[in-house]
Amino acid sequence: MTDVAQGAAAPARQDKEADHHPYTKPRDAATLILIDRSGEVPKVLVGKRHDKVVFMPGKFVFPGGRVDKADHRVPVAAPMPGELEANLFKGSPKTSASRAKSLAIAAIREACEETGLCLGRKVDGRAPKLDGPWAPFTEAGLLPDPSGLFLIARAITPPGRIKRFDTRFFTADASAIAHRVDGVIHPDAELVELVWVELGSKPLADLHAMTKNVLGELEKRLATGPLRHDAPVPFFHFYDGKMQKDVLGA
Repeated sequence: MTDVAQGAAAPARQDKEADHHPYTKPRDAATLILIDRSGEVPKVLVGKRHDKVVFMPGKFVFPGGRVDKADHRVPVAAPMPGELEANLFKGSPKTSASRAKSLAIAAIREACEETGLCLGRKVDGRAPKLDGPWAPFTEAGLLPDPSGLFLIARAITPPGRIKRFDTRFFTADASAIAHRVDGVIHPDAELVELVWVELGSKPLADLHAMTKNVLGELEKRLATGPLRHDAPVPFFHFYDGKMQKDVLGA
C-alpha cells in the first residue's frame, strides 16, 4: 500500500500513469515518517520497494496506505492530542472526529504492516484483543498510541488519475516504536529493506517529488527546534492544472 502516499502529486515521467480518466473522488490515506534524532543529524526511516512491483520498483518510500473503514473503531492507549485533532479538522470538506482518528490510526497500522514497527503502549489492566493487522499489538500487550504523532502536510492526487488519494503525512519519533515484528521485511515482501538515512543524504534525493516536498517541510520544522502542533501545515493540491501550496486553516 506504500504507493498511496507517493502518488499524491504528478510522478516522474517513468512512473506517470494516464491522466485522462474520469473524475474520481480522492480516498483518505495516511503516511508515517519516523525520525531518529539521537545523532547530530536527524535520520528518517525509508523502505526499499521490491524490484518487481508495478509502481516505483526499487525506490525508497515511506510506509503509508488507504484508511480502512474500521480504523476509527480501534481502541487506543491514549487519545491523540487536541492540537493534532484540530489540525486534522482544518481544510475542506469538514473532517469529523472519527475521520480524524481514522487518519492517525491508519498511519500507525500501515507502518506496522509494512515495516513491522509498531507505535503502541501498554495499558493498565487487560488490553482488548485485536485481530487482523492489529494482532501484533495484542501479542505484545499493546494498544496503538497516536499521542506522539504530528501532522506535517496534506496532499491530494491531481484530477484525471485512475487512483486519487487525500493523504495526510504524519511524523513520530523513533522512541515511540514499542514493538518490532520479525519477518515483515524479506526478499519477497513489498518492502525488501529498511534503512535509517540522514536528512539530505543520497537515498532521499531519489524520492517521489511530492514526498521530497513533504520531507523539505519536515526539515524546516526540525531546524526550528522540537516539533510543535502550532506550526503551519502545508496543503499541496492542484488547481487549473498547476500544483498549489496553501496552508491549512489559513
